[in-house]
Amino acid sequence: MKGVDKQIFSYIDKTKPSAIAEIQGGEKYSDIQGIVEFYGLKQGVCVVGEIENLPKTNTDIFAMHIHENGDCQDNFSKTGGHYNPTEQPHPKHAGDMPPIFSNNGEAFFMFYTERFLIKEIIGKSVVIHEMPDDFTTQPAGNSGQKIACGIIQKFDKNQNK
Repeated sequence: MKGVDKQIFSYIDKTKPSAIAEIQGGEKYSDIQGIVEFYGLKQGVCVVGEIENLPKTNTDIFAMHIHENGDCQDNFSKTGGHYNPTEQPHPKHAGDMPPIFSNNGEAFFMFYTERFLIKEIIGKSVVIHEMPDDFTTQPAGNSGQKIACGIIQKFDKNQNK
């Protein structure tokens, strides 16, 4: 492993996340649940998540994005567009994240990004979509209906992880 890799694994092993989003499914897929953790590093953010009860689809691949608004009410209709403070085309939005790969309804993921800082995403939402992102279609990758959502909140370092 090289510099950033060692730093990420060492940091996650010794600390608690800086922010979290507790994921809940919507009306159609109410069993979906999980957590996405955000670890602030010197040069970026490590995102780690576990999602359960994802639906069976043709691909078992789901798009995941950070959306502008931290409002998961009304079946996620108020989350707004992708978080995109620099007005980049899709898939270069700060909130565009790698896809989730489901294995019998469960997914684990971890990735490193320099597209945002923790302080920039507090109060925004993590949204999981029912289809994979095509990484081409504007403005949001033709990823289909929002099926799960969680509001990104600052993590209280004194609470149990």
